Amino acid sequence: MKPSKQPKIGATVTSADNMPEIREGQTVALLQELHILTRDGKMNQDSRRKLKQVYHLYQFIEPLLKEVLESKDNVTLVDHGAGKSYLGFIIYDLFFKALQNSHIYGIETREELVARSQELARKFNFPGISFLPLSVAESTESTLLPEQIDVVTALHACNTATDDAIQFALKKKARHIVLVPCCQAEVASVLKKNKGQSLGKSALTEIWRHPIHTREFGSQITNVLRCLQLEAHGYSVTVTELVGWEHSMKNELIIATYKNLPRKRPAERLKEVLETVGLQEMHTRFFAEEEVA
Repeated sequence: MKPSKQPKIGATVTSADNMPEIREGQTVALLQELHILTRDGKMNQDSRRKLKQVYHLYQFIEPLLKEVLESKDNVTLVDHGAGKSYLGFIIYDLFFKALQNSHIYGIETREELVARSQELARKFNFPGISFLPLSVAESTESTLLPEQIDVVTALHACNTATDDAIQFALKKKARHIVLVPCCQAEVASVLKKNKGQSLGKSALTEIWRHPIHTREFGSQITNVLRCLQLEAHGYSVTVTELVGWEHSMKNELIIATYKNLPRKRPAERLKEVLETVGLQEMHTRFFAEEEVA
């Protein structure tokens, strides 16, 4: 059996034949420009972990994109908190570049990252992907985006940026929403602030009495509230893990698909949970201004 050929040091790799981690059809030069691969085709542990996460997330997103295309001839996707746009570029390379009249929009506040991503899109002749220097909240009102978006993603959008992505998706009537939340501190800070008033009211407050439990429970309850919020707008919600815990602690994956389901019961549950854990002041974050039917 012949040993597999290894690229020479300093050589630019153009084929993924000897790299089983890379999906078929993936542009190797793109992975090199994204610094997932080095110029000589090597991948360190951090890059391997990052690529594994994005590929695993793509496995969940691909069937949603195909579902959209069953009912129309194009698909739009918005990636919030795009950062260096690993997710957007890899989805485009594997799926969108074969489509007509379909588009990915990357939303990112850091203008230098937006400029770099725009440069890469031009370099690889990817006309169907563009990048906007906006916050998630700003993108909700921006006229640079279509009135309706099919799929909204937010991979490790920090703290309330995930909630802003949800608000964006609801306003844009997204058919599918894919979220991997990150750094959820807001709810924990409210729990901490109101802890003194809550401790004597219910034995349940023991769940978040100690500071480390406040942080952990705050993160957990945030995603519970987000799921109820989505269900209160007619979505079917699935919660699972993105990859094994050995790869990332920011691991919870929330997938919501609009099914026009009954809204009253989850809306009531959402209100009840907020009141039970002393988060009434956050009512406006999880409820839209209009009354949920």
